[in-house]
Amino acid sequence: MARYLLTRAWQSALTLLLSTIVVFVGVRALPGDPALALAGEDRSPEALEAIRRHYGLDQPLPVQFAQYVERLVQGDFGVSIRTGTPVSSMLTTALPVTVELSVLAILIAAALGVGAGVLAAVRRGRPAEWLANGLALIGLSVPHFWLGLLAILYLSVATGLFPASGFVPFLEDPVDNLHHIVLPAVILGTGLAAIIMRQTRSAMLDSLSSDYVRTAKAKGLRPRAVITRHALRNSLIVVVTVVGLQLGGLISGAVVTEQIFGLPGFGKMTIDAVFQRDYPVIQAVVLLTATAYIVINFFVDLLYSVIDPRIRVTGDPA
Repeated sequence: MARYLLTRAWQSALTLLLSTIVVFVGVRALPGDPALALAGEDRSPEALEAIRRHYGLDQPLPVQFAQYVERLVQGDFGVSIRTGTPVSSMLTTALPVTVELSVLAILIAAALGVGAGVLAAVRRGRPAEWLANGLALIGLSVPHFWLGLLAILYLSVATGLFPASGFVPFLEDPVDNLHHIVLPAVILGTGLAAIIMRQTRSAMLDSLSSDYVRTAKAKGLRPRAVITRHALRNSLIVVVTVVGLQLGGLISGAVVTEQIFGLPGFGKMTIDAVFQRDYPVIQAVVLLTATAYIVINFFVDLLYSVIDPRIRVTGDPA
C-alpha cells in the first residue's frame, strides 16, 4: 500500500511540475509584449524598460521561471493587469463559489446517476430501464443554458421558489446560501447524472453477468446483498473514474451556469480575464485548473485501492 501511494504521489508531483512549465512557457509564447499591456497609456521606452525590470521580464527565461516558482510557493500569483488587485485575493473570492457549486452538483449527479444506473441494470428489459435510459438521453441532449433559463423562468420568476441570481457566502447565512446555490447545482448536475447513469449501467451489466455474481446467487445470498456487496462494488471503479474527471472539469467548466445565475465564481473570472487579456489571472487560472485535476486524480487513485484491494498490490486499476 505504501509503495502504491508513493508511486502515485511522485507521479502527481512530476505532472504538476510539467504543468507549471507548460503554463509558464505558454503564457510567454502569446503574441505581443507583456510590458505593453502592463504600461497602459504610458508606453514610452523608459516606462517599458522600468516595467520589464520591475517584473523581471528582462531576465533569461530560466531565471524568470525560478522566480515564478518561488512566488508560487509563497502563494503569490502576481497582480491583475486591469484592476491592480492581487490575483490570490481574486481566487480567494471566486474559487469557493465554484468549489461549492461543483461539489454540490457532483453529489446530486452521483446520487441520481448511480441509483438510476443500478436500477436500469437490475431491471433490464423492463419499463424501469426504458424510463432511466429516456431520462438519461434527455439529460445528455438538453443544453444546460436552456435548462437554466427555463428554471429561472418557471421556478424563480413565475413561482418565486428560488432566487434568479446572486450568491450568499455559506458562513454568512448557510440557509440563504443553499437557497441560492441549489438550483444552479441541480441544473449543472442533470447532464452529469446522465453520463454517470450510462456508465454505471454498463459496468453493472458486466458485473451481473460475471462468474462471482452467479456464484454468490448460487450460495443463496439475498439479491440486495448480491447487488450491493458484489456487483455494485466492483462497478465503482468506472463510476469513481467518471466522477473524478467530471469534478475536475466542473471547476473550470461551470462557466455557462455561473453566467446564467450571476454567480461570482471561477468561470466568470476566467471569461473576464480572457476578454481583458489579463495574463496573470489567466496564468493562475490555468495552473489552478491543472492542479485541481492532478489532486482529484490522486484521490481517485486512492479510492481505487479502497474499492479493489488487488490494486494495492498490482497498482493497476485495470
